[in-house]
Amino acid sequence: MQLTIIKTFISRFLILILSFGLVIFSTNMWGSEGKGTISIVIANAAAVSFFSSVFSGSSTSYFASRFKIEQILLYAYLWSFFIGLFVPFLFSFTSIQDEYLFYLIGISIFSSLLSTNISLFIGTQNIRKFNVYTVLQQLVHVVFISLLVYGFGKKDVSVYFQAQIACLVVLSVTSFFQIIRKCNLAEVSFSRAVAKNMFEYGWKTQLSAFVQFLNYRLSFYFLEYFEGIASVGIFSIGVTFSEAIWTITRSIAVVLYSDVVNTKSRKKSVKKTKEALKLTSILMVAFVVGVIVVPSEIYQMIFGKEFRDTKEIIFFLSPGICAIAVSDMIGHYFSGIRELKILNIKSIVGLVVTVIFSFIAIPRWGILGACFATTSSYLVSSFILFRKFYRSTPFKVSDYMISMEDIRLLKQKIFKK
Repeated sequence: MQLTIIKTFISRFLILILSFGLVIFSTNMWGSEGKGTISIVIANAAAVSFFSSVFSGSSTSYFASRFKIEQILLYAYLWSFFIGLFVPFLFSFTSIQDEYLFYLIGISIFSSLLSTNISLFIGTQNIRKFNVYTVLQQLVHVVFISLLVYGFGKKDVSVYFQAQIACLVVLSVTSFFQIIRKCNLAEVSFSRAVAKNMFEYGWKTQLSAFVQFLNYRLSFYFLEYFEGIASVGIFSIGVTFSEAIWTITRSIAVVLYSDVVNTKSRKKSVKKTKEALKLTSILMVAFVVGVIVVPSEIYQMIFGKEFRDTKEIIFFLSPGICAIAVSDMIGHYFSGIRELKILNIKSIVGLVVTVIFSFIAIPRWGILGACFATTSSYLVSSFILFRKFYRSTPFKVSDYMISMEDIRLLKQKIFKK
């Protein structure tokens, strides 16, 4: 497990670098308003993805080793097209950046198709291809943006979405051909049992994920309503930092989930989860120290004058960022053993906290109010997961401390490889 985590960690680190490069480019190219527009449209696309992921997300991973892949793909692809068209159409009635509706449809459909293929790689424990395609999502996006801006001279913020759609089309088609080569087209058929199981598992998992997404993104919509689109752009930089560190820690969670769904021993699953908790905790300490050490002037120099409060935003978000990163390990453990009720409970409670505190804090304190609401939601929802996990297994401080023995075993695995 450790070696697979290291490989996935490296891929996530590459994603982190590319992601920050894209953020720096977009803030300097389009300013806080342009970054705010990008953040809202991508948040809308992420909302659509939670509906499409009922079939194309974790249920594809979970049932990849339990049903015929040909049947799984049939339902996942059909659902991706249906949701990718239908849900964005509903979004158009909200008038939230509705001028980008066609871009939203393109992003929604092809990101769902790609998600299906990547989820299949996870379910079949092909972590190498999973890592390759997650890195390529950022790399190819950057390549297409560079081509449109410097090759064709396009400067409008829509360039971001055009490049993203082109990227998703290329990767979804490429991964499709890699998968279909190993499939028997004669096995493609409708199965009531497959549909029922995928839908039942998928909606339960995605209900929690969607509500948790609202915890992550609802503050964007409140900020746009109370403070304007520019405030969303400024606040989104702080959120980008949180998602950057989550990109790395979730590489550990993905490997953990893949191990848990393919392990029948509950004892081994708990052991693997505690190993993941150790590594994540150390990463979180490094993240917080890094945020505190970097001067505010550096953030302003990188992102522009409009983003001079970035360090303060990240600082106030950091307690919640750390809590979510570590509790994600426990969340993937519960998902892997199909104890989904606790995931729904923690997400719903967190959402209630987000809504109440956003109405109170954002009109009063603006962006810092959004930080307060977001961090409070993260801490409360994480506490619920920790409480559930440690009611069934003894709590030990060593669960969060890397020992010399852990380092020795890790070195042994690396050099053995």
